[in-house]
Amino acid sequence: MITELNSSEFCRCKALLNDHGQIEAKAVVEKVNPGRIFVDHIHSPTSGIIWLGNNDGFIFIGNESNKEFNSNLNQFIDTVIMREALKLGLNWFEAIGNHNKWDETIKRVFENRNIGSWNQRVYSLQKNDYKDNYIQPIAQGYSIVKISEKLYNNSPRSIENMDFFHSKILEFWSSPEKFLRNGIGYCIIYKNEIVSVCFSGFVANKIHCMDIETLEEHRGNKLAQRVALTFVEECMDKHLIPYWDCMESNKPSIAVAESIGLKNVFNYKGYEFKLE
Repeated sequence: MITELNSSEFCRCKALLNDHGQIEAKAVVEKVNPGRIFVDHIHSPTSGIIWLGNNDGFIFIGNESNKEFNSNLNQFIDTVIMREALKLGLNWFEAIGNHNKWDETIKRVFENRNIGSWNQRVYSLQKNDYKDNYIQPIAQGYSIVKISEKLYNNSPRSIENMDFFHSKILEFWSSPEKFLRNGIGYCIIYKNEIVSVCFSGFVANKIHCMDIETLEEHRGNKLAQRVALTFVEECMDKHLIPYWDCMESNKPSIAVAESIGLKNVFNYKGYEFKLE
């Protein structure tokens, strides 16, 4: 049987986490970022699934050889997860192992679901490895602004696309206050619009997982590179660790990560199948 934990019980899963695994899992278990956790036993879990609060996948934690847990996964997904996911407009189940021993288990358990896979790369940077990176000045008309309570509240009211900005923050955080208390970030503004953002999507301890987006019509101006570097510089100043997780096929993101000095620290596989 697979049962959902209350958030007050998330601490029981700390021992199931891979110290060198995805920061997103740690952020949910530590209740910094929103998410849900389903486990084999409420009081002494040995295997579990973390449903990330931004609906960006399910991370499998703990013992990958738990026969009872694994035998219940398909029914659990069909009777619990699928119904809720479809209501949210999610048509795919994305499975990620918190350690690579989960890979074979995921492939075996879901072998009858026409499962596909992709490669993911994680970049990071330690203070001792940081070198100042020269980037050409930002193009005329653009300005970089630190994300603050004043900016979030659009005070004074000058930003015209606050819905875009708010939706980005609330995709990862339960409230703007929780983001402002735990995260950092920057925006690039052009003619009263936020056109590029880089902020802490997930946070655990001193590690800040970066989320970046630039509006399509402003891409090609090195805005992502510029706003990401500003983010990294603050991390270095505050002895924080920037962390960037992106698909191996996303060449533009990889190029930005490497251009600002981030190092590829580990890779993992993701798996997906259609919910139907």
